[in-house]
Amino acid sequence: MIQNHIASRNVVHPGKTGADLLHDPLLNKGTAFTDEERRRFGLVGLLPPKVSTLKEQSTRVMANVRKRAADLEKYVDMLSLLDRNETLFYRVVIDHIDELMPIIYTPVVGAACQLYAHLYRRSRGLFITKREKGRIREILRGWPQKDVQVIVVTDGQRILGLGDLGASGMAIPVGKLSLYTACGGISPAATLPVTLDVGTNNPALLADPLYLGTPERRIEGREYDELVDEFVSAVQEVFPKALLQFEDFANHNAFRLLERYRDRVCCFNDDIQGTAAVTLAGLYSAGRITKRRLVDEKILFHGAGEAAIGIGDLVVGAMMAEGLTKQEAMSRCWFMDSKALVDAGRKDLQDHKKPYAHAHSHGPVTDLLSAVKALKPTALIGVSGQAAQFTSEIVAEMARLNARPLVFALSNPTSNAECTAEQAYGWSAGRAIFASGSPFSPVIFRGRTFVPGQGNNAYIFPGVGLGVVASAAERVTDEMFFEAARALAKLVTEEDLAQGALFPPLTKVREISACIAEAVARVAYERGLAGEPRPKDIRRRIEALQYQPEYKEYI
Repeated sequence: MIQNHIASRNVVHPGKTGADLLHDPLLNKGTAFTDEERRRFGLVGLLPPKVSTLKEQSTRVMANVRKRAADLEKYVDMLSLLDRNETLFYRVVIDHIDELMPIIYTPVVGAACQLYAHLYRRSRGLFITKREKGRIREILRGWPQKDVQVIVVTDGQRILGLGDLGASGMAIPVGKLSLYTACGGISPAATLPVTLDVGTNNPALLADPLYLGTPERRIEGREYDELVDEFVSAVQEVFPKALLQFEDFANHNAFRLLERYRDRVCCFNDDIQGTAAVTLAGLYSAGRITKRRLVDEKILFHGAGEAAIGIGDLVVGAMMAEGLTKQEAMSRCWFMDSKALVDAGRKDLQDHKKPYAHAHSHGPVTDLLSAVKALKPTALIGVSGQAAQFTSEIVAEMARLNARPLVFALSNPTSNAECTAEQAYGWSAGRAIFASGSPFSPVIFRGRTFVPGQGNNAYIFPGVGLGVVASAAERVTDEMFFEAARALAKLVTEEDLAQGALFPPLTKVREISACIAEAVARVAYERGLAGEPRPKDIRRRIEALQYQPEYKEYI
């Protein structure tokens, strides 16, 4: 059965009194404690006399956040609220999701990771180092919440497009799980952020006396693998029904860890599979504008890391579902890494790139503009982590080749985007179909307002997690992400497309997550992967499980 704290949607009073309640973010109601609760639990005098409503508290929070001049200050305000009162935090975020998602996650969370040690106030989640080897199960059992349903783990080696941030990458699992709750409806009491602090090779962090992680170079090879394997095994023993999400691991570890564990435990890698699903959804939506089928696209990826290859693999599967052979589908996907076009003539390719090393007759292609001219792609997808890579010449060439070129600048944070929305529309004379990884404001070009769609993984992973939890799925499969992409694309309206948006408004993300969860749960039930009996009404069951940030009366 699904754990009680999820089914009841909130945590009830466990016997704590007085200041204990005020210092437990899961239980604290702040000035919303009623007069009766204040008398019963010894809170009289510990709070101002006025009893506030949740709405009044939310109004106060947003007024203060909006007064902050810098986004990082807004992030600190929201993180402090999360540390004090989780119910209020999630009420505020859900009610202002389009305004606050960029604050609590990308792009601002990138700066928060870079300054993690300097902004540190209160620990959240678990830090596991090599010193804990042999007793990781003990560490996990020390976590106060016992019914963990979703775990996000990072080793901090590839934080967004910012590189190795070591233990400072903890802000990513914390932020990701806040979106599991705000967007998907997973109870905050059922989430656990984890950082495997295996050191850092970042010289600036190693030289920073305030750095909070292990001030040593990263462990690698067998020592690294043994620590990760013990952690994964410990999770299976201590939290056997938990979904494990790998987040921001470097390419060389991300692919092999996913392959090692995907058929053994309930896990996925959001950088590989979540990014792929939201991008595939964007391609489906774009097809409604261009009138091209997915199999008609020829895609050039700028970048050949985990995000790029993950997208390519899912697109290949989707093209095969539309009738292409695997080889035909793979031949529609080309990749450009930091050195040159990935082709059959290269002898320096990592294993994950080799399946896409196609033969061609263009000779060595070492720059992106030459690749566009040689291959004549219909879609250009940026997942390089490098800013300003889509130049005016490149976008103009895409527009020369295509009446409606697809230009997806997906690298995060915003400072790393391959081009801006304004540039994409301007350089293509308003013909580009644009999507980005980070948010961009609407653009007015030649009297027309374009609302660029953000290919945010938050459209996908919260719903996938909710569907996995609702069905108690034993594994997470590629089919689940394929169906998640289909479900997301179906929610895009003609009105969305008319203004250039390939994704529905983020304000609908709770509904979107429920739709995706239903699609994922159906796969689990139909493939015999579910640990829960199939309900008569899957959607109703899922919506009933979604956490609602409301105060409960303590008794």
